[in-house]
Amino acid sequence: MDGTTDVANTAQPSIKSRGLRFPKAAFMTPAMRTALRKDTYENTLVTACNRTALPEDTVLDIGAGIGAVSATLAKQQNVKMVHAVEANPELATYLTQMFALNGIENASVISGTLGKRKTTADFHLRKNPALSSLTVREDSPAGTVEKIEVQNAKTLMKELSPTVIVIDIQGSEAELIPDLDLSGLRAAVVKLHPKWIGPEGVNAVFAAMMEAGLNYNARGSNGKVVSFRRTWPTA
Repeated sequence: MDGTTDVANTAQPSIKSRGLRFPKAAFMTPAMRTALRKDTYENTLVTACNRTALPEDTVLDIGAGIGAVSATLAKQQNVKMVHAVEANPELATYLTQMFALNGIENASVISGTLGKRKTTADFHLRKNPALSSLTVREDSPAGTVEKIEVQNAKTLMKELSPTVIVIDIQGSEAELIPDLDLSGLRAAVVKLHPKWIGPEGVNAVFAAMMEAGLNYNARGSNGKVVSFRRTWPTA
């Protein structure tokens, strides 16, 4: 026994990582627990976001997972606000508890995903929650399929007015990003999944960013994690 209990139990043990506490949960794989303890969980993405976000930013974290990025930006980077969007219902519940456990008040949780219109969608839940997604994959069949809420992306972006978006949505980025209104953003960080979206999908992401005036930012990029920022015209 490793002390793992239901995430609803606030007295459960937690794993310390990067100065944060992550409640132990049944969905955590041994590799995930090890990476958290070694401060290496989602290290590339967290580092890119730390190098990109500023204290005055409002961040929309789409595909927030267990909150590694959202909690770091809210608690340690002290950004103005983080809105964590998570399609996996179990992880959305986990996020709420994780923020509470760490005393994070400048973060909210939005359960569901974003799309062209407000509707519902099939979400494919897999044993490893990091692989759960909206897409069907032959190499990773879903254990169960659950209906989730789909928020109108343009409406949500207008309501929240983020200045930075972070996107890690397991291969759906090539479909979502071109439909987003990126005009109000100062910067963006995207974790690409070339295995699933192919070169055409990668090109679609870059084209959408360039069309919105967001340029590739080498300092915040590393491998599949790419950062973009707006270069404001000088007087």
